[in-house]
Amino acid sequence: MTAILRGLAWLRDSIVNQAERLFLRVLAAGPVPRHVAFVMDGNRRYARRQQKQVQEGHVDGYVALRRMLEVCLRLNVQCVSAYAFSIENFKRSEDEVEALMKLAEEKLLELCEHGDILDEYGVRLNVLGRTSLLPEKVQLAVQKAESMTRHNTRAILNLCMPYTSRDEITTAVESCVRNADPSNPQITEKDIDAQLMTSLGCSPPLDILVRTSGVKRLSDFLLWQCCEDTQIQISSTFWPDFGLFDFVPIILDFQRKAWGRRISL
Repeated sequence: MTAILRGLAWLRDSIVNQAERLFLRVLAAGPVPRHVAFVMDGNRRYARRQQKQVQEGHVDGYVALRRMLEVCLRLNVQCVSAYAFSIENFKRSEDEVEALMKLAEEKLLELCEHGDILDEYGVRLNVLGRTSLLPEKVQLAVQKAESMTRHNTRAILNLCMPYTSRDEITTAVESCVRNADPSNPQITEKDIDAQLMTSLGCSPPLDILVRTSGVKRLSDFLLWQCCEDTQIQISSTFWPDFGLFDFVPIILDFQRKAWGRRISL
């Protein structure tokens, strides 16, 4: 009886997976965003609702990141950016920060393993932020993961940790000042844009920014990048629960607006 139930479960999962692949193939035939960013909010509230430890909520959040990364890659999205850890998050409890750092180290090494998702889809990993603030073991994991994926050219995953947009913009301005011609020290908007971490990592312009958990704020994430043509979408779903069918209306809305612009031209 157990074997039959397992077989039925496998068959069900196989059918669902094939249906999702077909659906994504159809969706990918329309206009597809080049760059999608996620503010992965709600891990702790999700954990409380599920009566889990906070650390378990963050682990489930990582599972959701893998899930959504694969969805984006199947849609042929060129770049995915994820707000993994804010510089401000260092103010959280010592136990939570330590657990997050251990999780980051473990999952960074897992991501770059041969045959894992980055290898399978040809994704280059960029870790954006003030990485000098990370523990040494995590810094080493960052260096290894970036090094092992640097020749991948199909897509980009930006893990923003520890990151804030104010810090990114400040760093970009400082770079412009250092590189300025003393005889003509004028700094333009274009100069600053070229020194942003996303630009240095060859990311395309940001098309969609998604924030989960229903909170309506940007939380100091990609403020420069989303100031013009970015579609900002708020989902009420907690990040660990966020999946394909939460994402589909967002993509359809993007496609509707893209087709509308083409018709108006």
